[in-house]
Amino acid sequence: MTLAHHRPSHAPDLRAAARGLARRRFLTLTGAAAALAFSVNLPAAGTASAAELDPARITDDPFTLGVASGDPLPDSVLLWTRLAPVPYQPDGGLPARRVPVAWEVALDDRFRQVVRRGTATAHPEFHHTVHVEVGGLAPGRVYHYRFRTGRWTSPVGRTRTAPPRESGSPALTFALVSCQRYDQGYYTAYRHLAEDDVDLVFHLGDYLYEYPVDSAGGSRRYPAGTLPDLFDRETVTLEEYRLRYALYKTDPDLKAAHAAHPFVVTWDDHETENNYAGDVSEDEGPTEEFLLRRAAAYRAYWENMPLRRPQLPDGPDLRLYRRLHWGRLAQFDVLDTRQYRSNQAYGDGWQYPGPESEDLARTLTGDAQERWLIDGWRRSDALWNVVPQQVTFSRRYNSTTLPSKVSMDSWDGYPASRERVLAGAEKAGVENLMVLTGDVHVHYGFDIKRDFDDPGSKTLGTEIVTSSITSNGDGQAKPSNWDTLMTANPHLRFYNGLRGYATVALERRLARADFKTVSHVTTQGAPLTTAASFVTQVGAQGLTPA
Repeated sequence: MTLAHHRPSHAPDLRAAARGLARRRFLTLTGAAAALAFSVNLPAAGTASAAELDPARITDDPFTLGVASGDPLPDSVLLWTRLAPVPYQPDGGLPARRVPVAWEVALDDRFRQVVRRGTATAHPEFHHTVHVEVGGLAPGRVYHYRFRTGRWTSPVGRTRTAPPRESGSPALTFALVSCQRYDQGYYTAYRHLAEDDVDLVFHLGDYLYEYPVDSAGGSRRYPAGTLPDLFDRETVTLEEYRLRYALYKTDPDLKAAHAAHPFVVTWDDHETENNYAGDVSEDEGPTEEFLLRRAAAYRAYWENMPLRRPQLPDGPDLRLYRRLHWGRLAQFDVLDTRQYRSNQAYGDGWQYPGPESEDLARTLTGDAQERWLIDGWRRSDALWNVVPQQVTFSRRYNSTTLPSKVSMDSWDGYPASRERVLAGAEKAGVENLMVLTGDVHVHYGFDIKRDFDDPGSKTLGTEIVTSSITSNGDGQAKPSNWDTLMTANPHLRFYNGLRGYATVALERRLARADFKTVSHVTTQGAPLTTAASFVTQVGAQGLTPA
């Protein structure tokens, strides 16, 4: 199946728009950088043929942004790093030349048993990022990896391969994270996650935020002038998105989490712009202008995430939805609910449902992704079918009286789309469905009902919603609307408003979800607490206290 079937090509129109809009601040990209926003192939000609930089000339540590791994397969992992001796400069402190980077994968963290090694190229066109797809590995194994260039050696990362595709793997523990706004707190939860015993981390979106960050780092309260003024503006251009990733990735706690565990990532809105929908911007400005911004955001996302070649963007289009397996224990269908969705009904926000939101033609996933998801369930031989995605799937009323408003940005704003997915799961015979969600900056635990209007209807699965790492600041264990939401939504089993992450342990008989919280993020050092634990049984879905 070709990717072209799933993603439109906007590039010709956008190139024309770029020429027409060249005087706006939006297009402070250089002509070459604007062109690169639409390039899909690896550099091979023109400026990509520039001289290679002698790594001996790199006088400062280039591995300031750490290392990462992702999307583990039974015989392969994706390794990532970026060379940036001066990360807060637009060029990262390197000239526009190719840099050779050696990599090693070993069975031990002292690299006495190296099993794979090679050399990759850090291209300036990709901001000196490195993506290495290492094959030929043994399934179900822990590995250690590192990079070298010149006299510099990166931190050591730890990763793992998936078990054999046909294996009946007995267990898997993974974490859910989302929403890590840099200027609203410290990444204390990531420090704890780096030390947690998990096999895999799912990042469910809002890895960065487009909003300005002042020189004091907002709620982090650095001494004034700590951060350069170039962060104190909204990200719009390719250069600005790249710099924002550099800011986030210099955080030591985030670097520790990436080095400790492989990540599987998907985006939400803030990696581009708040609450955008497909090719419609938040303020519903010119489509061509927004798609040019989207191209810059998508390119910077791929450059800075541990993603494989199939996810390389083509202008403002990037095929992010994909399927991973953990033996026959779990199938993971990673969704993208931003790029293909219909525009939010009734102007977005919390609104009463009506004919516009209930239009049967409305979609959150797009038709191709919806078919891909349901067809994948029909062919699945997994015990658990898990859907890592972005926005709240289960119905969520905010009033105990009817009619109640619902969030037009979540699946509640697209009920026909949700109904098609639930009907598809039921028809496919999916018995153990689990949806993983971020976005809302609180912990929720939901039972997914076949009919949310009937509390007694069949429970098709469970939804685990993780709170934010930092977004919205410290939070509180029992938000002011706790009683209302728990009463209005009988399928809501748990609600907590502190920051943190969730872990899920999948087994052959049951799954256990642990909601983990930190008491504060605006200052450092908060301990980690398990606020609640729930289990759901194989063949008898529904959350019960552990």
